[in-house]
Amino acid sequence: MSTPPPYVPGHGLLAGRSAVVTAAAGAGIGGATARRLLEEGARVVVSDAHARRLELSEAELAAEFGADRVASLPCDVTDETQVAALFDLAEERHGCLDVVVNNAGLGGTADLVDMADEQWARVLDVTLNGTFRCTRAALRRMKAAGAGGVVVNNASVVGWRAQRGQAHYAAAKAGVMALTRCAALEAAGYGVRVNAVSPSLAVHPHLVKVTTPELLRELTTREAFGRHAEPWEVANVIVFLASGYSSYLTGEVLSVSSQHP
Repeated sequence: MSTPPPYVPGHGLLAGRSAVVTAAAGAGIGGATARRLLEEGARVVVSDAHARRLELSEAELAAEFGADRVASLPCDVTDETQVAALFDLAEERHGCLDVVVNNAGLGGTADLVDMADEQWARVLDVTLNGTFRCTRAALRRMKAAGAGGVVVNNASVVGWRAQRGQAHYAAAKAGVMALTRCAALEAAGYGVRVNAVSPSLAVHPHLVKVTTPELLRELTTREAFGRHAEPWEVANVIVFLASGYSSYLTGEVLSVSSQHP
């Protein structure tokens, strides 16, 4: 098994930009993305459905990067009122909205024959409908401002590749990919780019809690590097999509994976 490469330092790619990251509390992809955006010079509003965990994350980031560059607000992406409040805070706190990273999602494992309507609906509501609500909120504000902007959605390779027990999650992530492409066509006319990342296996404490060690080992064997991705490696690609280095990319879904068939 190979080891992760050295952590890549920031290069000021997002200096002066204002960003919102959903599901950003803790050590997952959202938390890594918030940190990477700050390292690249952005001002960041972080949100999460877990208020206490979010409070701790904000305090840690503010201590490291400055309280003037970090704000937070609990947000359940299934609630339109809370979504609107999150984006209002970003504009009030930082004066503009340049980058939105839609990371909120919900998984679970159940064979389709055993899956209850409530399981299906909950995963779709958080993962797909939540991304829709936040993308809509972002595009409305970016269009009105007339200054362009970037939306980056978090999809998954299971939106392309079948995995047992993941019908609800796979359907939701495939929907995120389709939403990304359609939103990109609509937003191009007012200078906003919409793209997505599609990670294969990025292991963090939240994933470990809901996934068996046996499944994690099996998924790891599919990776060409013989290891899972670190959350910050996915965050690096999100930063690329948020930056001027990807100025001609929109409607794209970038696979962040070493997975082989």
